[in-house]
Amino acid sequence: MKFVSWNVNGLRAVLTKGFEDYFKAADADVFCLQEIKLSEGQLDFRPEGYHCFWNYAEKKGYSGTAIFSRTQPLNVEYGTDNEGRVICLEFENFFVVNVYTPNSQDELKRLPFRLEWDRAFRDYVKSKDALKPVFICGDMNVAHREIDLKNPKTNTHNAGFTIEERNSFTDLLNSGFTDTFRMLYPDLIDAYSWWSYRFKAREKNTGWRIDYWLVSDRYKDHVEKAGIDAHIQGSDHAPVYVELS
Repeated sequence: MKFVSWNVNGLRAVLTKGFEDYFKAADADVFCLQEIKLSEGQLDFRPEGYHCFWNYAEKKGYSGTAIFSRTQPLNVEYGTDNEGRVICLEFENFFVVNVYTPNSQDELKRLPFRLEWDRAFRDYVKSKDALKPVFICGDMNVAHREIDLKNPKTNTHNAGFTIEERNSFTDLLNSGFTDTFRMLYPDLIDAYSWWSYRFKAREKNTGWRIDYWLVSDRYKDHVEKAGIDAHIQGSDHAPVYVELS
């Protein structure tokens, strides 16, 4: 099975930049989106052969997530926050949790909220993992290790690379989850999924790896491929994928 995740930074915008071509070419069994920036009724995008699930933020033009699945899930849960950040689909043998983790923002003004949110999310996925394996994907707004961004030294106190956020992500992994990309490519450098729009960052590959596919530890031996489609344009993020047996 193939699973794809992409922070599209506005679904309406990326639809004008080749999104549907990539969606069809990816041929995913489950395709997850973050930062759709939609309100209900603004867009009627229903790809043929997929069941569609949307979680909209209350604030217009902000946040939000979506999942397109070939298989009808047994159950669907939506995060209880008002920013549309979580969708969980339950299938016969596993859960898929799509998440758009809050950014700590400039001057780390939202860091306390972010860390509290991380704890609640960790408890949530652990409760699911107690029932059956969990696949977690999304823009998790943290570069876990120095290898996961171009300039670690100058970003130590910036949102997405604070020690608090990195330790929180370590806590998530230690609670029973595996970073599929790093499992397969533990020492690969210059592999990023997000680039600032400023300073020609993408052209220079001055990026961060903040988009993930995590799997329950007991399922990691089923991971056959994991990667970043860094050549795909249309957003400041690249799609990330995993293939599981």
